Amino acid sequence: MRPDLVYLVQTDTTAGFLSQSKVRLAKAKGRPGNLPFLKAVARLSALHECGRTPSKFKNIVRRSRKRSFILPNGTSFRLVSGKHRNFIEKFGWCYTTSANRHGEPFDEKYALDHCDVVVESRDGFHSARASEIWRLGREKRLKVR
Repeated sequence: MRPDLVYLVQTDTTAGFLSQSKVRLAKAKGRPGNLPFLKAVARLSALHECGRTPSKFKNIVRRSRKRSFILPNGTSFRLVSGKHRNFIEKFGWCYTTSANRHGEPFDEKYALDHCDVVVESRDGFHSARASEIWRLGREKRLKVR
């Protein structure tokens, strides 16, 4: 498994592109390369690379399901607990984004055309409700989505 390839994977919320290359993901997504990507991690120990989680919110992060977080330093991450966790564990972490053209709904043909490797599941690919995003400050948290 190569970290520079773009993988199409069914996540717990939607079909997504996963890779360790921001440049390749931005090209597959059709969006500017300067926009940040969410980092999906499979283990709490991998969060040290993202930044420091404020002490007040460590339990919330550890117990979260289908939630993404933006740290005070601006990096964003999601602790994955769905079916694709085993896939992410092989890399340690992956940048992730929904498998659609920037600003448009999911289109399976587009997703299949713009990925390098397809990782299929029994359920196929589908789009569901997006995950919540929370911005964590030192003392407060704010729901972004």
